Amino acid sequence: MFKPLSLFLGFRYVRSRQGNGFSSFISASSTFGIALGVLVLIVVLSAMNGFERELSQRLLSIVAHGEMVTVNTPIDNWPKEVQKVQQHPQVVAAAPLIKLTGMMQKGDELKGVELRGVDLKLESLVSDITTYVKQGSWQSLAQGNQIVIGSGIAKKLGVSIGDKVQVLLPKTAAQGQPLSKKFPALLKQNYIVGGIFQFGGTIDETLAYVSLAQAAESMQYQVGQAQGIRVKVNDVFMAPQVIREVANNFNYHVYIYDWTRTQGHVFNDIQLVRMVMFIVLVLVIAVASFNIVSTLIMAVNEKQSDIAILKTMGASPPTVMLAFIVQGVMNGVLGSVIGTILGVYVSLNLTDIILAIEGLFNTKILSADVYFIDFIPSELHISDVYFTVVTALVLSLLATIYPAWRATKIEPAKVLGQA
Repeated sequence: MFKPLSLFLGFRYVRSRQGNGFSSFISASSTFGIALGVLVLIVVLSAMNGFERELSQRLLSIVAHGEMVTVNTPIDNWPKEVQKVQQHPQVVAAAPLIKLTGMMQKGDELKGVELRGVDLKLESLVSDITTYVKQGSWQSLAQGNQIVIGSGIAKKLGVSIGDKVQVLLPKTAAQGQPLSKKFPALLKQNYIVGGIFQFGGTIDETLAYVSLAQAAESMQYQVGQAQGIRVKVNDVFMAPQVIREVANNFNYHVYIYDWTRTQGHVFNDIQLVRMVMFIVLVLVIAVASFNIVSTLIMAVNEKQSDIAILKTMGASPPTVMLAFIVQGVMNGVLGSVIGTILGVYVSLNLTDIILAIEGLFNTKILSADVYFIDFIPSELHISDVYFTVVTALVLSLLATIYPAWRATKIEPAKVLGQA
């Protein structure tokens, strides 16, 4: 069977190297380092992809993709304005909104909250909050004096379904009056806890829902008036552009908000961690790859007489050089294959593996009280695998060039004359 001479020599040298203890150890360490770097890089990229998926599918399922809040006057006839907003091709749904900031009180306990007045039906189209109501019912808001609160608020105040709470609102904000030098009395409203939702993170600690009619009464709005409109778009990464296009065709002066302003730091943190980890792990692969330099230099020194004989028999410098390149690249290929197989397996089962580790050590890596998820997500992208493998192979190839080039500079006369 025909085999190119360079490939034949390269594979033969790889097999013969296994008999040399120290050279074999250096070669194995480079292979192990490359495999480890490829494994960890694939797993880290998959974890970052998982966090991005959870950000877009979970966190942004309850956080508004975009909001338009009026500057001074409320929106009149909000159903008409909602229909107008929904005419934009990128808008999936829209819903009215009234936002209030105040204190919730139960006995001696106080908790700062953001009250959100919503329309029950339309809010379920722009938000998945109904799926996170663990106690009580979202539909309880239809009764008017009911409130749905986060589990963090319920825990802080020590309340449960059916308990009465009091909400304290700034009277000036409620009535839209200008600020005065006197501190006005607070507007007090009583609610019955009709539902408790559990989403995770700071949202559970600060957010509460009331009906749009109840919030409008607190703001002294007329029937059909609202403070703003929440928007859900079909592509969350297009939200800043879409919400500005919608606002440009709006008949009111509004403050424009999108998720990149309110939650963009989470996405930026994910991207920063991805970049830092990628650089660090590529350097790990590079260090492991350049162990090949030591291996090949020792191989060249050991095979000087073989190289001299080959050159006297007519072997060209490219043939000799390619033989040692093949020998070195085998470390990169073997390490990449092992690392890829293990990396793909771990990435596909990362969540279960972390859960097993948490159960074994009775600990929790991510706390739902701090983060919006309590597990390590993972989403494997085949493009990340390709890119990682190509990076490892390229670094392995670059590491072989100098030792292989040195092999071509051996003078047969000097080597054979000393034999």
